[in-house]
Amino acid sequence: MNPKHLKAYIVVGLLFAASGAYVGYQKQNTPQTPPLTTTQPAGVTGPVQELYKQTLPDAKGVSTALAKYKGKAMLVNFWAPWCGPCVQEMPELSALAAGEEGKKLQVIGIGIDSPTNIAEFSDKFKISYPVFVAGMSGTELSRQFGNSGGGLPYTVLIGADGQVKKTYLGRLKFDELRKDLATL
Repeated sequence: MNPKHLKAYIVVGLLFAASGAYVGYQKQNTPQTPPLTTTQPAGVTGPVQELYKQTLPDAKGVSTALAKYKGKAMLVNFWAPWCGPCVQEMPELSALAAGEEGKKLQVIGIGIDSPTNIAEFSDKFKISYPVFVAGMSGTELSRQFGNSGGGLPYTVLIGADGQVKKTYLGRLKFDELRKDLATL
């Protein structure tokens, strides 16, 4: 890799990490809001409908229509290989996906980076759940779920009914997540 490109990637990564940390800190120090609710009729919410419309390639380039997950509870994790907290929570997400919770919950990762970087990352690390490549369009998709600052990691809990149950900005607190999963 060209040293100039590497420096640029590092700078961009640090900017994203700093903005995500700032937004996470701000959110952590403000009163918590209840989970997203919708006034739409029962069924799939707008951002979830957009998610189901996506067909994304995995790290090997094989495209998958995300509509195949309709009707199943999902945990959608927006991440990037250069995001430290994203990488730190991946072993726990893998354990969650491979464990008892994974039988009733589909965990997916949506990578916000280039196909090459995500493929290199996936080759190095054993991830037990599907990881897809969305590039920068993944940032826009995460914003539709309420991630206005574009911080990472950003995780969305979706019920089998297609309703957003909760969103999480920053590194997941797995005790909290397991309590939320128990309510599905």
